[in-house]
Amino acid sequence: MSTSGTPAALRADTFPEEAVRHRARTGTQAVFPPPASYGHTLLGAGDGTPADGLDALRLVPPVFMPLRLEKLIDLASEPTYRDVELHTSVGGFAAPLPVYVSAFGSTQVAGADLGRAVARQAGTLGLPMVIGENVVPVNGYGRLGPAGESALLGRLREYCATVPDGLGGVVVQQSTEDADAEVWNLVYSDPSAQPLLDSGRLGFELKVGQGAKPGLGGMTLVSERTAGRLGDQYLIDPVFGADCASVLRSSAPGTFTQEILAHQIHLMRNNYPRARVWVKLPPGRDIAEATEVAWAAGADAVTVDGAEGGTGWAPSVFLDHVGLPLVECLRRIGRTPATGPLLVSGRMWEGARATKALALGANAIGLGRAAILAADTDPEAGLIRLVECLALELRLLISALGRYAVAGLAEQDIWHPEWSQREVELA
Repeated sequence: MSTSGTPAALRADTFPEEAVRHRARTGTQAVFPPPASYGHTLLGAGDGTPADGLDALRLVPPVFMPLRLEKLIDLASEPTYRDVELHTSVGGFAAPLPVYVSAFGSTQVAGADLGRAVARQAGTLGLPMVIGENVVPVNGYGRLGPAGESALLGRLREYCATVPDGLGGVVVQQSTEDADAEVWNLVYSDPSAQPLLDSGRLGFELKVGQGAKPGLGGMTLVSERTAGRLGDQYLIDPVFGADCASVLRSSAPGTFTQEILAHQIHLMRNNYPRARVWVKLPPGRDIAEATEVAWAAGADAVTVDGAEGGTGWAPSVFLDHVGLPLVECLRRIGRTPATGPLLVSGRMWEGARATKALALGANAIGLGRAAILAADTDPEAGLIRLVECLALELRLLISALGRYAVAGLAEQDIWHPEWSQREVELA
């Protein structure tokens, strides 16, 4: 077998012999996707892998539909899918359907122009939108203001210019490295954010982790020259060898215990009393306990990335082998004594996955990679058309289940062959 050439994107689950040969040729850089793909590729589990647990579920309409009869009596005519009500509250913000734009930060693939396009269309739709981590540290530490050119300010302005009164909201995420830039302080006191703050449509999200790389901090590729300036702030590691122009820049993941998380939420409440408080959690094995701690401490919403979540950069082995799938996160969280607003993301783009997640306890689903791809396809209306398709599918599916409001969805609307087998064994 020839040993010449380098695979374009060798994943950890590739045939072992070739994976071993690839690592023998390239050394530590084989731990990551090819550096040439950085800034041009959206990464995440699911490319060519088997369907995850959420995809394996089926939605199962009943034969008898008493809620449809109630709707018929109310309307004095047979209800259709158009009679399904999708308006809901997403983490304290009014939304036309149970959907929000989840966080994406400073990666080149979601650069300033694309970020503004997503913000503009999310605002037009009235969807809540999260501005992800790293935007201010990567694009400058200057104070926001009329002359600012940061990607964060650009997204904020585009959103405010198009969002209808009474709908939506902007949530600004902060990670460990963003805290050094005082991102929340900048936004909370900036004139550009005042319209949102005055109307109760500004929030802050504490990032504890993300689905694509739970347990790790933010990772980007930088030039050697840039790395020389960042060595005192971040971990710099030349894993790709001397022939590569880029080096790995990693931030600290942050350290959390139950007490630290609760204290952080209390601080957010005290320091920013007019802003909503969201907490983003990775798909860890103690996800049920973590969500309960966040809700008990006063979080307006907990957002959870399943392991299917996307990212700009992560070690390849994390994408398919680390973290709980979203369906398992939902199963574990569903057993917690205290539940609150739960927002979820991870390979969301169409109505079936969204409806299944809502039936298993989520209040809304987040569009991440899908939002970026849609806006990249058409910067003026791609995301709008994607969401219109999603809304239609939601109405069709929820109506088929004999329900006419998102809140009416329940676990009994879901079927899985393993669950049926358990019922047979118990009988």
